[in-house]
Amino acid sequence: MNRNRLLIGAAALLLIWLGGNLALHFGQKHHDILNYDIDQVFPPDKPTVPGEIYASTLAAIMDHELHTGFGWRPNDFFLWGPKVMADNNSDRQLGIIQAVRETTRVFKDNLTKVSSNQYDPNLVIADTDFRNDALKWILPSPEGKYDDGVEHLRMYVAGLHATPPSSRELNTRAVELVRLIQAWTDLLGDAHANLYRSTQDDGSPVHSWDCDHYFYHSQGYAHVMYHMMQALEREYAGQLKDDPVLKTLFDDSIEALGQAAVMKPLIVLNGSPDGLFANHRRNLDAYITEARQKMYSIREELERSPL
Repeated sequence: MNRNRLLIGAAALLLIWLGGNLALHFGQKHHDILNYDIDQVFPPDKPTVPGEIYASTLAAIMDHELHTGFGWRPNDFFLWGPKVMADNNSDRQLGIIQAVRETTRVFKDNLTKVSSNQYDPNLVIADTDFRNDALKWILPSPEGKYDDGVEHLRMYVAGLHATPPSSRELNTRAVELVRLIQAWTDLLGDAHANLYRSTQDDGSPVHSWDCDHYFYHSQGYAHVMYHMMQALEREYAGQLKDDPVLKTLFDDSIEALGQAAVMKPLIVLNGSPDGLFANHRRNLDAYITEARQKMYSIREELERSPL
């Protein structure tokens, strides 16, 4: 009788564990999709102020991470934090915030500033806010600072529509856009290195249980770039229309990043190249590398372009 009770109890615990992991898996799949259609928010037949789509999309990406699902995960209290169970979204969000930081920095330093012109004050604050420690629990909490960063991006957009405008418009010089593409290819290079690495920084081997950290962190980069490339395509629509090669390269990059951004295996496997099981890091890297190569071509085209 006691043995039967133990078996039933063990089976019940196993079912609870499996059910919890399946709930996390499908919850993450749902969370990974940002329900933000740029063409719906900014219909192509209606005029926009340069910088409006870029800043609004960046704000939407961070707002989604802060206010949907379990919210901001990397700094959760240790008793129920990401090291206990749900670390995938935490790793993904760490990749997202790193890409958001670089995307905001170039927006502030280059895309809205030329030579000796002053910085846009709202972008200065947003850039500073997004650089708050993503793992810190309080004093200050990243949630509070990141929320403030989102608010200042929205204040930037409001300033574009003020009379007179109080925000600096996005400029369309090729040399400035090249700097953003360079920042993104650097991030994708980091992702590629992590998706192929076989040893940790201390020389110890990368174990199967380490692979999901690299997988989801890299996917966070792709998520941000996927949506921001679409924003750029709209911001530079007039210029891209006159350069079909550049337009094709943008579309190809967006397609590869979109595939990378939503890959969600039930378990991230680390199979050998000729083994029976998948190697999901390598599968993700195929899309990451494709996007990176297309961005290199975008950079070359921009450097030749009169944009």
